[in-house]
Amino acid sequence: MPYAQRNSHGEIVSLFRSPQPDATEYVEAGDAEVIAFLRGELEGDGFGRLDAGFVRVLEDLLDLMIERHLLILTDLPPEAQAKWLARKQLRAETHSAPSPLPDTGFADVIDDTGFGKL
Repeated sequence: MPYAQRNSHGEIVSLFRSPQPDATEYVEAGDAEVIAFLRGELEGDGFGRLDAGFVRVLEDLLDLMIERHLLILTDLPPEAQAKWLARKQLRAETHSAPSPLPDTGFADVIDDTGFGKL
């Protein structure tokens, strides 16, 4: 399905559903280059790849501010609280990084039924 447009180094820079003047090469959807492009793993200055790392920095900053009592979690809007807690839980489940915050049981107190699907 995807037609690839490549730069002068032969790297995919864009994908299209139909052939375009600069994108006539048909590439299988499951091709490793296509998957890497969609995941933002190719070398380059793509904001998508950078944003994922920046989200991690912001999450660590929130952790630090809460730990140092510069920010109280309940100061955040309920939706932000729910997303932050969901990320913390996912990190704990995947063991990707230890949580700098001790388990206070706070997450067990929050009624998140009103937040809807996150």
